[in-house]
Amino acid sequence: MSQNINDLTHSNVLTLFIKHSLVLFHQEKNLTTMNNHLVFLHIFFTLTFQISSIVKAQQNYSGNSILSCKNDDKMGPSPSFLYTCNGLKKSCKTFLIFKSQPPYNSIPTISNLTSSNAEEIARINGATVFQTGKEVIVPVNCSCLTREYYQAETKYVLDQYPTYFTVANDTFQGLATCDSLMRANPYGELDLHPGMELHVPLRCACPTWHQTTRGIKYLLTYSVNWGDTILNIAARFNVSAYNIVDANGFSTETQTLYPFTTVLIPLPSEPVSSTTRVANNDPPTTSSLPVCSSKKCKSKRKLHIAIATTVGSMLVLCVILSMVFLFRKGSARFFKRGKGGEKAKRVSSEDIRGEIAIIEHHSKVYRFEEIKEATKNFSSKNRIEGCVFRGEFGNGKDILAVKKMRGDGSKEVNLLKRINHFNLIKLQGYCENYGSLYLVYEYMENGSLREWLSKIRSMEHQSWAKRIQIALDIANGLQYLHNFTEPCYVHRDINSGNILLNKDLRAKIANFALAEESERKISSGCAALHVARSGSSMAPEYLEAGIVTTEMDVYAFGVVLLELITGRDSITQQDGREVMLHAIIANLIGKENEEEEVSLIIDSSLTGNSGKVCALQLVKLSLTCLIKEPAERPSMVEVVSSLLKIYARYMDQRIQNINSSLSLER
Repeated sequence: MSQNINDLTHSNVLTLFIKHSLVLFHQEKNLTTMNNHLVFLHIFFTLTFQISSIVKAQQNYSGNSILSCKNDDKMGPSPSFLYTCNGLKKSCKTFLIFKSQPPYNSIPTISNLTSSNAEEIARINGATVFQTGKEVIVPVNCSCLTREYYQAETKYVLDQYPTYFTVANDTFQGLATCDSLMRANPYGELDLHPGMELHVPLRCACPTWHQTTRGIKYLLTYSVNWGDTILNIAARFNVSAYNIVDANGFSTETQTLYPFTTVLIPLPSEPVSSTTRVANNDPPTTSSLPVCSSKKCKSKRKLHIAIATTVGSMLVLCVILSMVFLFRKGSARFFKRGKGGEKAKRVSSEDIRGEIAIIEHHSKVYRFEEIKEATKNFSSKNRIEGCVFRGEFGNGKDILAVKKMRGDGSKEVNLLKRINHFNLIKLQGYCENYGSLYLVYEYMENGSLREWLSKIRSMEHQSWAKRIQIALDIANGLQYLHNFTEPCYVHRDINSGNILLNKDLRAKIANFALAEESERKISSGCAALHVARSGSSMAPEYLEAGIVTTEMDVYAFGVVLLELITGRDSITQQDGREVMLHAIIANLIGKENEEEEVSLIIDSSLTGNSGKVCALQLVKLSLTCLIKEPAERPSMVEVVSSLLKIYARYMDQRIQNINSSLSLER
């Protein structure tokens, strides 16, 4: 056979041997000879299949090649990108090790960063808040989204001037690579800016056939720490060092491991929190390196120093690139000349915030023919609601929402081109046709929050975690709008109809037609029209004087939060007349049995005692947002902080309840 056995896949081996068998059957007429050939083929096939399995059982360790950010895979899949798609299954449940670090040191923040299930993280790790450096086991779904590589998908919204290198190594601790980030995103290295959303492919893999036959069920992606060796990792996770060597393509058990890289750890069962520890992320100092005169000891010292020097040099390079980026984007705005013009001085954080906010995003300009074709000529079957239609672009590859604007929509377009946040609806493009404007948005599979709350109850409706996550998404979107736009913008129309939910029930704020700069005064006629549209979510100061402030969005958020908790409309029926929902609830607070009273008005589909503990806290938070005096309401920064604490308490209670149930079963 001319083809190298090591290069064959299982299917290729099978095909090749079938062909050889048929040839032999045609050539040999002697039955004994034929039988001998069949026995030979059977033995040879079995051996080859085993050899092929062994060859395909491993992933190749990346080494420190990932630090260069200049690798390619033109000659075949490269370990500097992700793990190759060579497993028995094309998708599987697997686990990552993430080291807790502020602000990613609680279940909600780690869950959001990795797009993983918060309740599963809590169950496995037995905690909701982690000290800095604590290893956290994160369950993820790993799949072959491309032919070459496995990955677990997540998204990350940039909050500072970063580089792909710092996102991969600082934020995701080597669980992503610089090269894979650059491939997954259309932006150049110097085009990254705060508020931009990146697609992040995380490193993961599924067991091969060879590994499965040896009882391996999971491959845990472990982020290497300073001082880690194959032997001490194997001892800590109670697995065979040989299996780690085999899974990662190491040559020996003493092969050097580099920080910011990952190693696959084959496990026969789910990982447990007792195997995790508080990791030391600090590189070794020269004083901590071994002191001896032997050549072996000196070479090790040189190796440690070389690693530290390499990493340090890369970080310095990233800082220089960031500085070049800042100056290239407009250094004149970051510095102001003094009266004499001779000296320059730093501007305030407000000016820097302004620099962040003015960066515009390029939106596609669609042809009207494209819009018509995508929406089937605005057919009723494609209508989502009102003037919003479902559009299939690129032969159905891209599903987007098309909104026909009433009146002048240029103001909304200009605003949406300047904002970019995961929790604000994204403008993909627009089209102008004979004075009519069509806006093209990302498509939100679950419609509006109002629609979702009114649907027949499903398992997702019963989850307290989902409800709190939706509240956090809305609060994060408003926090960005209030604090990271210049000038500061107020949405002015926050209600459950303008909160949209994607397929994962992540919330995004939509409809910016009424957005205004803060501290503006609206004419009485416009204010009256707006009140007629939005009614119950309007803040008192806006009703009285038409003054636009961020506090009016806080008030509207309080109304939406009550709808999330109760599943009811903000205006409800009581004794045959319409009353405000928050007025009914406010009368329950302060009573001796307020917790029991509140439990009676929360959404009946929400299950579990864990949620009832946080229901009262959520209700009280919403009522503070609804305080009549604007100055006494919390800011959206404070609202986000409160929601994170409530979420943490909820998860703590769930863990306690689970542990209690397990104790009773024993």
